[in-house]
Amino acid sequence: MSGRLAVGLMSGTSADGVTAALVSIGADGLRVLRHRTYPYSAQLKRRVLGASRLAAAELSRLNVELGEAFAAAALRIAGRARPVLIGSHGQTVWHGPNAAPPNTLQIAEPAVIAERTGVTVVADFRPRDMAAGGQGAPLVPAFDLFLYGRGPLRAVVNIGGISNATILDRGRIRAAFDSGPGNALLDEAVRRATRGRRDFDAGGRIAAAGTADERLLKRLLADPYFLRTPPKSLDRSTFGPALLDRIYPRLTTRSLPDALATLCELTARSLWLAVLENAPGPLSEILVSGGGALNAHLMRRLRALFSPTRVGATPIPVMAKEAACFAWLAARAVDGMTGNAPSATGAAGPRILGKIVPK
Repeated sequence: MSGRLAVGLMSGTSADGVTAALVSIGADGLRVLRHRTYPYSAQLKRRVLGASRLAAAELSRLNVELGEAFAAAALRIAGRARPVLIGSHGQTVWHGPNAAPPNTLQIAEPAVIAERTGVTVVADFRPRDMAAGGQGAPLVPAFDLFLYGRGPLRAVVNIGGISNATILDRGRIRAAFDSGPGNALLDEAVRRATRGRRDFDAGGRIAAAGTADERLLKRLLADPYFLRTPPKSLDRSTFGPALLDRIYPRLTTRSLPDALATLCELTARSLWLAVLENAPGPLSEILVSGGGALNAHLMRRLRALFSPTRVGATPIPVMAKEAACFAWLAARAVDGMTGNAPSATGAAGPRILGKIVPK
């Protein structure tokens, strides 16, 4: 894979907006040149979060509108640079790896992105892995191996809307999986309690003022998902609005600190337990990326749980990692190289991921 400029695009389960990263990719490394998240408008965010309930005509329209939003993000992050490739994860509106048949849907029309930017686009990375018997997720572990696989036993964790972990050991993926909830439950709780005036708990300051409900935590940690062995993956439907409806039907700003403390603890403990259960020995470090790395309260809890193992941020910018991953996967695809990690997804074998839309 020769060196090249590429743009990676994605929007996670929290649907905050389009995260774009301009990267330089070489045979033995990747450098993030710049990155930024371009927020969705409030109206577009509501439609994205409700996309799984849309009729076909509205979903088709949203697919094109998101294509325009992703194209605009690509152009803005590129600036005067001339990327030769764009990798777009799109926006997941449904992920059903355990359905019959397994299926997944990411939207943000890549033909629109290619037309507006004049750059070759690779998108729709998950279906090929699922067609080969895999979960279609997580897709980041192969990228984790590329970035951090040369060192001793460590866990590389991304806390976005959901949380996932890759356990690496001297050039090998020992385990990789979605561990449980991440920021999606926290963000939804804040939106409900503030009636949309706020979207998230900046720095985890509200959660830090609350007290976790241990009895509720015990019930939540008994969820069957936590008992399953990898490979396993999630979308926001498992730990999402329906769960909040059951456990916090009437959230207010007064009850919010304790609710966030509890939900933050659920994210931290489910991740801690999953990593310890799947690590073959003592870990040298835990590297964290995603929005969760910016939540000081969550990071304090992870450090306390994993102590004395070091917990810190990834060397790659924490908010750019997933977007950079899809730029890297796009480069793999156009070079005819595989992009999945069968040990993480359960696929029958390595596969080239993504559909290519020429410029």
